[in-house]
Amino acid sequence: MQPSVKKVTAFENYLLSVEFSNGEYGILDMKPYLDFGVFKRLKEPGAFQQAFVSFDTIEWQAGVDLAPEFVYSKCQRATIQPKLTVNS
Repeated sequence: MQPSVKKVTAFENYLLSVEFSNGEYGILDMKPYLDFGVFKRLKEPGAFQQAFVSFDTIEWQAGVDLAPEFVYSKCQRATIQPKLTVNS
């Protein structure tokens, strides 16, 4: 069973800091996906920053969400919370 998303923080440069229910942390780079389908909506000013946890995954006010399996498999995981800066 895949761990669920407990917390998400959106950063500039389309990066997400993710905390999982199993205690792992990760960084998800969304840049490679922003030119496809509904993900284009996240390029609108301020849209990407509106990421939030919904049930067990990540969703945006723009009507975009991610499968929890995708989030877990695509994150660069770590056992401690990565430190991102505004200009990451």
